[in-house]
Amino acid sequence: MYAICEVKGKQYKVEEGNRIRVEKLNVEIGDEVKIGKVLLISKDEEVMVGQPNLEAEVRAEVLNHQRHKKITVIKFKKRKGYKRKIGHRQSYTELLIKSISLN
Repeated sequence: MYAICEVKGKQYKVEEGNRIRVEKLNVEIGDEVKIGKVLLISKDEEVMVGQPNLEAEVRAEVLNHQRHKKITVIKFKKRKGYKRKIGHRQSYTELLIKSISLN
């Protein structure tokens, strides 16, 4: 059984026991998160598609908060002596999917 759910505007394919990385959520480590925007559920050969959402819920546990590797962005203008180098590290939350249930 798997589901497609939406968290902070991005869609994720989840199964029970999977770990997913989502944009940083303002919750404590160890808390339970309920994801209510479930777009699709596939159970055996049966597929249920919401229009736009299903009456379903995905429960997940917050494992940790971390940051991705740094990416470097360089801007420059040729022959003008202008150069700029900046870095960015995106924060994320790692979730462990506990259950997928239909209401």
